[in-house]
Amino acid sequence: MLLNALRHGLIVLLLTTPALAGPTAEQRGKSYARANCARCHAIDRRSDSPLKMAPPFRTLHQRYPIDALEEALAEGIYTGHDDMPAFELDPDQIHDLLSYLKTLQ
Repeated sequence: MLLNALRHGLIVLLLTTPALAGPTAEQRGKSYARANCARCHAIDRRSDSPLKMAPPFRTLHQRYPIDALEEALAEGIYTGHDDMPAFELDPDQIHDLLSYLKTLQ
């Protein structure tokens, strides 16, 4: 009886632990992209970018190796047009955003 109760308790613990772990890097990266980038860029696998000149995130790996974007994100992304604000991400944000971009490849 006690062994059976322990077994059930262990199963419940194993099933609920992932839900309690919090968001993954990919989820945090997607949240960052949604909050800071989606106004202009398509951040998913299907939609068009709201701003036609803004490349969809799903195509970035065709232009740049995703890991090569780490330095640019750390130093700040500055573009030649006024529509895109300057972004400087901290190391955790960079890791999370790159983790998310890799899921779109």
